[in-house]
Amino acid sequence: MAPTLLPGDRLRVDLGAYRRRAPSVGEVVVLEDPEMRGRWLVKRVAAVDPEAGTVDVRGDAVDVARDSRRFGAVPPSAIVGRAYRRYFPPERARPL
Repeated sequence: MAPTLLPGDRLRVDLGAYRRRAPSVGEVVVLEDPEMRGRWLVKRVAAVDPEAGTVDVRGDAVDVARDSRRFGAVPPSAIVGRAYRRYFPPERARPL
């Protein structure tokens, strides 16, 4: 699968999206990198395990993505928000 986002893309992120609900499969989320604190990753939700309280995230570029296959499922508290729109560059602006 081709990546949805490219280097240089700018996103609008809803920081309050998960205050009242859990992430849903297929949503694009921003999360704190579990391996490098202070760095954010943009990934797609692949699975949510409410019993374990974890979220499995995957990158669209399967061959090169750093995602849950490398660092494991993340707690919902690691998710900063839901990315919902690319606004830059203008020719690629659209909802995610």
